[in-house]
Amino acid sequence: MVHLCFVVEVLHENLMLVINSRVTRITLILKILVEQIKVLESMTPTDFLEFRDLLVPASGFQSLQFRLLEVKLGVKEENRINYGSATFRTPFEHYPDMKRKLEEACSSPSLLDLVQEWLSRTPGLGREFNFWSKYSTVVGNMLEDKRRGVEAETHPQLKEQKMRDYESQKVFFKQLLDENEHKTLVVKGKRRLSHEAMQGALMITLYRDEPRFQTAYQFISLLMDVDSLLMQWRNNHSLFVQRIIGTKFGTGGSSGYQYLRSTVSDRYKVFVDFFNLSSYVIPRQHIPPLSQEMRDRLYVHFVTVEGEQRFADRVTLDGQQPASPQDKEAH
Repeated sequence: MVHLCFVVEVLHENLMLVINSRVTRITLILKILVEQIKVLESMTPTDFLEFRDLLVPASGFQSLQFRLLEVKLGVKEENRINYGSATFRTPFEHYPDMKRKLEEACSSPSLLDLVQEWLSRTPGLGREFNFWSKYSTVVGNMLEDKRRGVEAETHPQLKEQKMRDYESQKVFFKQLLDENEHKTLVVKGKRRLSHEAMQGALMITLYRDEPRFQTAYQFISLLMDVDSLLMQWRNNHSLFVQRIIGTKFGTGGSSGYQYLRSTVSDRYKVFVDFFNLSSYVIPRQHIPPLSQEMRDRLYVHFVTVEGEQRFADRVTLDGQQPASPQDKEAH
């Protein structure tokens, strides 16, 4: 499981390849699920009515497996939309074993939690490079250049339009650079990652061509694929329900289409911050250059030792030096 790969103190490069392979497999499975909706769409409303009453009170709400999938990915309880007075826990209250499994999942770290912790340890965030300070300086300079451009504009209407654009960008970047602003957005449910994890994700995105960041960037892209495919499934499912039963209530007591449609939103997007990273990507020529020390740290090359190919420098993606065989024996 991908979860188990992250429950380690130090995450090695070879493990990232395993993680990417497994998440790729997950995306292929989700693509099949999305396509299966088309088979159901071949059924007419009249066909469905012939057996719909036999389904009552069964509902997708009773799918423990789907709830576990959501919880383990990182869908937050406070972001969920209830149906009437019922919550996502309600269908399992009278089934002790199912209830226990759901509670265990809710009390355990989700994939989002583990990824957040991993990102916060991205090499380059600390004093060895201090990426965030350099990025903040570059953004400040870019905004100042934009302000000067506004002041130099002589056409009144264009100047007003450019000023609005400048002010909106200034507020936009402040919401990222200012930790308190970021925390406010997290409380409002508009962001998921911690401020430090956002810094790590942005650094990986900007320096994705560096050898040690390539697999990390692929992993971030794969997580967006998982979110996108789940959103496609939710969307296709809601449209199918509308097509088959219109605005009738669902067999489980929900408002049917209206409820399902409400779940097709960023509230149910676990890795929504990754999608929004593009908003803060700066032009390549403005990306702070890596120091030689940092570049060496992110560089991977092989040497031949006793007939075997090994990493010449085995600093991990977490920025930590793994223990030597002697150290492991000492423990």
